[in-house]
Amino acid sequence: MPQLPAFREPLHVGRPNIGDRDRLRERIDAALDRRWLSSGPLVRELEERVAALAGTRHAVATCNATIGLQLAARAVGIEPGAEVIVPAFTWVATPHALGWIGITPVFCDVDEETGNIDPAHAEKLIGPATGGILGVHVFGRPCPVDELTALAEHRGVPLFFDAAHGLGSTYRGRPVGGFGAAEVFSFHATKFINSFEGGAVVTDDPETAARARAMRNFGIQDDGQVGTAGTNAKLSEASAAMGLTSLESMDDLMAHNLANQRAYEDGLGDLPGVTVRRQEPGERANHQYVVIEIDEAVAGVHRDRVHAVLSERNVLSRRYFHPSCHQVEPYRSSPGTHAPLPLPHAEALSERVLSLPTGSAVDATDIAGVCDIVRWAVQNRG
Repeated sequence: MPQLPAFREPLHVGRPNIGDRDRLRERIDAALDRRWLSSGPLVRELEERVAALAGTRHAVATCNATIGLQLAARAVGIEPGAEVIVPAFTWVATPHALGWIGITPVFCDVDEETGNIDPAHAEKLIGPATGGILGVHVFGRPCPVDELTALAEHRGVPLFFDAAHGLGSTYRGRPVGGFGAAEVFSFHATKFINSFEGGAVVTDDPETAARARAMRNFGIQDDGQVGTAGTNAKLSEASAAMGLTSLESMDDLMAHNLANQRAYEDGLGDLPGVTVRRQEPGERANHQYVVIEIDEAVAGVHRDRVHAVLSERNVLSRRYFHPSCHQVEPYRSSPGTHAPLPLPHAEALSERVLSLPTGSAVDATDIAGVCDIVRWAVQNRG
């Protein structure tokens, strides 16, 4: 291999953004002084901020987005034993969250251009056991919300969204968060806005919010009575402090991510067989993921070989999302239950995509080096 960039420190996908450390310490010190460390004023302030960003009346902060999905599913009326249609091209947390509470994920194919759920394919999967549809805004690019809403209303099933990637993005000018019966944000450390670990259920429906809020706290209602089954999904004040601090840098982080996206487009734009995936034209996007597609037939090299070459140079790219969810356990062993129809687009896409490092820990010099490695791997067939 010729003299290519080699990074002394690993270059990660999703390395955390930190924000203003002094402001974070101030908030945590205040929580310590109050001796109120969970579900306190910082959590309430974070919920208000998130609801404002989502354009919704309610936000229910949770300890993570996986449990947030579980609360949302139950809050919109989906019971154990029901089936929920989910895209096969997503992180396994999406179907796992459902299966863990007795709901059966049934995998749907996707649009290869957007990576999002295909409403026409989803309609073919709706049957007597269908209890809902769960869309995922993959890489922050919103689902076809209007088509999914029309389908859900026509078939009489609730629609909700895994918006783990979607904070700050828009669909037809409206913020992600206010669609369907509920949406769920993630504030995991790898997300561009993080609370160390956390999430939020956002909705316009007061009853859905009240159910989610009660289930988050062992089923305890606003009147102090236990009115339903529940769990412990509360967010700590320290996590809320991090979330609020992170939100203060949101515009700067999005601008930095956009600059990184454009740098990758400039560095790889003329490379045959390699495409830098873009967001929806005319919409606001958080650009927290930079994803390339490698067409082996044109590039002459498979995505996995480029991934390996990057790893050799300490660039830890990620094959998001490979394999498709229906190709891993426990779903692979029960295709009749979880994948009753072929999923060719999800499978093909999962063989081509590769996420590259971005975020505040990555600068233009880093990106130039990553692009040099990718170009060498393609031009020399790995």
